[in-house]
Order: sequence, then C-alpha cells, then structure tokens
Amino acid sequence: MSGFLFAPENIIFVSAFALMLVIGLVQAMGLGGDADLNLDGDADLLGWLGFGHLPLLALIALFLTLFSVIGLIGQQAAHDLIGAMLSPWIAVPVAGALALPATGLAARALAPLLPRDHSTAIPIEHLVGSHAVIVTGRAYAGSPARARVQDHHGQHHYVMVEPDNNGQQLEEGETILLVRREGQLFRAISYGDHYLPRL
Repeated sequence: MSGFLFAPENIIFVSAFALMLVIGLVQAMGLGGDADLNLDGDADLLGWLGFGHLPLLALIALFLTLFSVIGLIGQQAAHDLIGAMLSPWIAVPVAGALALPATGLAARALAPLLPRDHSTAIPIEHLVGSHAVIVTGRAYAGSPARARVQDHHGQHHYVMVEPDNNGQQLEEGETILLVRREGQLFRAISYGDHYLPRL
C-alpha cells in the first residue's frame, strides 16, 4: 500500500491530502481565520464552485480532499485496468477538473449542517446605506478618514470615507451614513447627531 501511495505518480495527490490535514490542524488550534469574499462580478461561477456556502479554508480543505481521493482512485483504476498508473501530466489535470464541480456539490450539501454564523461574508457594496462612526481622523474632500461600520451579521468592517457634499467635514466620533461607494472609498453624509449634547 505504501508503495502505491508514495509512487512518483501519486506524490501530488498524497501531498494534497497532507496539506488538507495541516489546514485542519491549523483550524483546530484556532490559528486560521476565514476570509471575507467579494463575490461581485463572478458570483455565479464562484457560487457554482461552492464559494459563499462554506468558509474559505473549509472549501480549500474540501477541494484538496476530493482532488487527492479522485486522483488516487483514478490511479488505482488505471493500474488495475492497464497495469500501470497514469502520468501526473494526465492524472493531475483530470483529477483537478473533476474535483472542482465535486467541491461545489459537496459544499452545498454540507452548508446546511454547519452553523450559519460561519458564513457571514458580504459584498462590500452592501454596506451602502449603513450607519458608521468615524474612528480615526477628520474626513474632508481629498482626505478620507477611517470609519467603523457593522453589517447585519454583527461583523465590524473598517472603511475609508469622504464627505459626499463639497465643503463638508466629518469629525472623529461622528455618526455618518454611507450613501455610495467609489472603488474602495465610501461617500458619506453626517447623520446629524454630532452636535447634540452627549448624555
């Protein structure tokens, strides 16, 4: 068995499985985080591949597992049928092509079994219309400030903002309303409570 697993034709598949185990160990130790994904543009394709259904590291681990299993099963079948394993130049692309749709299907099947608070990534433009607080600096035309905004999942995001109106300034500590997005910069207006007395 070890002769089959560590044959040169199978080393990529065994390495992929080992990498999946490392990712699992990192997650179990609490050292890994889940990246927020911006799915605009290629949302349909990415959704088909499983993005948005599982956290990113879980999706990568799932792909590596399916890639290695499909590859090893294919090599075993080739060995049984033709008496030799396929060249990695053939086996690896075929296993990868089969693992992609399999990962999407598996991700959609596993998603309902996981706690929903693990899948909280939102497209950044969904923050438009949210209230934020200036946390660093004073924002004016040509000089953005850093603001903190909370999405509907309760996750905090930090964004750069400038006033939407010419001549307006947004002060540190002020509550603002994000009204539109230009690239990575948000335009905002004052929410109107900055000059009210604090209790």
